[in-house]
Amino acid sequence: MKNTKDSETNQNLEESLLPEYNFDYSKARPNRFATQVNETQITVTLDSDIAKVFKNSFDVNKALRAILSAIPEN
Repeated sequence: MKNTKDSETNQNLEESLLPEYNFDYSKARPNRFATQVNETQITVTLDSDIAKVFKNSFDVNKALRAILSAIPEN
């Protein structure tokens, strides 16, 4: 059962939508609610045997930093 008022509203919305909108990005501002982190973070998936040893990202980073300090710099 259709409500005539709802169908009229939907028809008006469809008529008011344009196929393309031109946004003026020069007036855009940063999202003040988003956290701004300058560091790049990536997600890495560990194999199950490795994940048994490293329970959190702190432990993984600690091990990787130890490996990096052992590599001679050129």
